[in-house]
Amino acid sequence: MQTLKHYFILALLLMVFSCNVAPQAIDYGQDGCHFCKMTIVDKVHAAEIVTTKGKVYKFDATECMVNFMNDFDTSEVELYLSNNYTEPEALIDATKATFLISKEIPSPMGAFLSAFKSKEDAKRFQSEKGGTLYTWDELLSHLNNR
Repeated sequence: MQTLKHYFILALLLMVFSCNVAPQAIDYGQDGCHFCKMTIVDKVHAAEIVTTKGKVYKFDATECMVNFMNDFDTSEVELYLSNNYTEPEALIDATKATFLISKEIPSPMGAFLSAFKSKEDAKRFQSEKGGTLYTWDELLSHLNNR
């Protein structure tokens, strides 16, 4: 009976740790975009989806992540993440980010799309570079209607 209890505890621990729902660091220059298959090299425009089961999909740009969502069951998504333009390699919650589309800030797939953790940063770059600001929902609508 004691051995059975140990196996049960071990199985429970394995289940808890095997379903880790957390972002993974992007290995720039090595990881490929799940949507367009390009190698991810741009440290300010990459993106990532983490599912409820902990599977991670990496993208070279937020626009690839949005395009991927068109053919994916989004009810399985736990996290939508984008690189923070002002802090290279830092992933932020895309659903809370402010996005700027500006022809003065190129992005890997040509959408000129950048994510900012704070609206103030986005507005500062908008005043310098021009363009239009979007929330997550506004961005999804804009990209899916073009």
